[in-house]
Amino acid sequence: MTQKIIKYIWITFTVGLAGFILFIWAVSGNFLGLFGELPDFKALENPQSEQASELYSADGVLLGNYFRENRSPVTYNDLSPNLVHALIATEDVRFEKHSGIDFQSMGRVLFKSLILRQSAGGGSTLSQQTAKNLFKLRTQESQGLLSKIPGLKMLIIKTKEWIVATRLEKSYTKNEILTLYLNTSEFGSNAYGIKTAAKTFFKKETNNLNIQESATLVGLFKAPSYYSPVYNPENSLRRRNTVLGQMEKYEYITEAEYDSISKLPVELDYRVDNQNQGSATYFREIIKADLIKWTKENLKSDGSTYDLFGDGLKIYTTIDSRMQRHAEESVDEHMRELQKKFEKEIGNRDPWIDNTGKVIPNFLETAVKRTETYRLLVNRYGQNSDSIQIKLNEKKKMRVFSWNRSEIDTLMSTMDSLRHYKKHLQAGFVSMDPENGHIKAWVGGINHKHFKYDHVKQGKRQPGSTFKPFVYAAAIENGYSPCYTVMDQPVQVNIPGQPAWSPKNADGKFSYTNMTIRRAMAQSVNSVTAYMMKKLSPKVVVETAHRLGITSDLEEVPALALGTSDVTIFEMVGAFGTFVNKGEHIVPFYIDRIEDKNGNVLQQFTPRKKPAMSEEHAYLMLYMLRGGFEETRGTSQGVSRDIRDNGNELGGKTGTTQNASDGWYMGVSKDLVSGVWVGGDDRAIHFRSWISGQGGQTARPIWVKYMAKVYADPALNITKGPFPRPERPLSIEINCDQYEMESNQFSDFDFDPKKNDF
Repeated sequence: MTQKIIKYIWITFTVGLAGFILFIWAVSGNFLGLFGELPDFKALENPQSEQASELYSADGVLLGNYFRENRSPVTYNDLSPNLVHALIATEDVRFEKHSGIDFQSMGRVLFKSLILRQSAGGGSTLSQQTAKNLFKLRTQESQGLLSKIPGLKMLIIKTKEWIVATRLEKSYTKNEILTLYLNTSEFGSNAYGIKTAAKTFFKKETNNLNIQESATLVGLFKAPSYYSPVYNPENSLRRRNTVLGQMEKYEYITEAEYDSISKLPVELDYRVDNQNQGSATYFREIIKADLIKWTKENLKSDGSTYDLFGDGLKIYTTIDSRMQRHAEESVDEHMRELQKKFEKEIGNRDPWIDNTGKVIPNFLETAVKRTETYRLLVNRYGQNSDSIQIKLNEKKKMRVFSWNRSEIDTLMSTMDSLRHYKKHLQAGFVSMDPENGHIKAWVGGINHKHFKYDHVKQGKRQPGSTFKPFVYAAAIENGYSPCYTVMDQPVQVNIPGQPAWSPKNADGKFSYTNMTIRRAMAQSVNSVTAYMMKKLSPKVVVETAHRLGITSDLEEVPALALGTSDVTIFEMVGAFGTFVNKGEHIVPFYIDRIEDKNGNVLQQFTPRKKPAMSEEHAYLMLYMLRGGFEETRGTSQGVSRDIRDNGNELGGKTGTTQNASDGWYMGVSKDLVSGVWVGGDDRAIHFRSWISGQGGQTARPIWVKYMAKVYADPALNITKGPFPRPERPLSIEINCDQYEMESNQFSDFDFDPKKNDF
């Protein structure tokens, strides 16, 4: 009898073992499609997980990420030993001893669960959990026909995890598997992978995590939401101490360390990555469109397109993080004060006014129809429904922008918030290295979270008097000297088929005195510019501006001399850069190179250059631009001496459009060309006083602050000094005394046949 029982036991064991081996074989090969596919060997050698693409500054600072899953990988050497110890002690204490499957741990789980009816925790090894992370073994795509059977489904899944885990153990070292697990795990708060988690919760690199921080992050593996230190701090504290208890149990920390650390609170430096935070927010959004276009136009070796949000690309830009910081600080500092001045001037009145200074009726009612909110309400209720107005004026909780506290929580209707936002002045600033066309700093607005529109490249506005240098550039190219004199008096330009044009000066007066065109540009005298436009023709000025770098359409009318055609700051900076770059125009650019996740260069970008004017003419235009600082009553005379001393040569041009809707400043030095625009999002929003709204008051201070910060930063190596002169002597005289003497020698004389014998 006993022999029969033993025989049956052996038969049962043998059949069971054979059946189990057969089952493993069937699952491994997906027999008859019953079990679902496993990743092939090639996939095991090159496991795919989504990685965020990273955007870097020229000086190696991470500016931001593009992702569906915010994940950036690290290597084992980047991991803190505290983190490794916390992970092994809590998740897989026998990690170094098994080969992917821990039968001892599985036996413990089965005994406690089935015999003692106790909770025994999971029996999955780190290798199995890594397999699940990498290959999504529990997703619908990996399921076969038998997976529809509830009890059998989990057995198939576990079997797959065992198979893949053992294969991973053959393909990777223990350190690599542990690193893979940390790189592919989710930590909540849109943090995927340990690098992003350390940055999100503690603003640290992974190698700097201390014991309690490591324990907190490892504690999240059990349930990222339930144990979140942000949303469930008590649960997180309790779980962290459990992890610390495991570390003490397995002698990674001492009892004294446990007693001390377990009493500490969970201290966070929490910030979830998004495109509204950090440096260069407007730039990151603008460049994203270029990068998406690049991914569609470039193919991988297998013929597929790149994925900006999952392929872990590394994009290196020309932005300098330090100069970007200086630019953002300069815009912030000035716009805070300017907004106070603006609000003080308008008082309780609405700032949207017409040419006569009267408030524009139904301005907000018209503006709201251009919003996404209005469009959605029309789709929901119909074009003429009363419900639209009810919803637009319905108050609700919202968080709105405020200079005083960044944001304020309040009750506002859609119309209230539109009124609030429309009263804010906006700004755009960009700075470029003229020698190579590299954009070094880019500020598209005052706050990207609340004002998405970029005023550097997206926004086009009338440049006002900052366009005048293109008129004078045409004059210089046509042989006029900066010393050429014109009388400041009324000028009328008549072109067939166009209305007569006779501009006034900014102050409404004419001096009826002769002045050099250098002084006229420095003082921004409209009559002299109009006279030169009359002599040259609008067609010549348009051709000159386009050749120098303006890409927008320009209307061939006399009023163009005063900047009536819309342009961007981006193209203005590129065009002014031609003067500094000895007459060679470089199209401004901001992507240096793109690499794949392994550091292989996919494309190196090079500047697009073309000769635009002679070196001599370019230098003469710099001499003209210097006039704003050097000529009597030049519009840059108010610039602080701090950036003008030590023999520093600077050029600048202010610009203000009609009714002070737009304030501009273009500033050049030997190393940098920068442009600033300030105004309302709508042209009807502006200072009531033209004096308060002119570019010298609204835009120029931002450039001054920026240049002061740049010069004070020794790490940038941006130095003061003169513009380099051409090697050849100038063929056009710029010494006005000498020019006048020579002009008098060759001036027209009265013909008297009694005195002259011809």
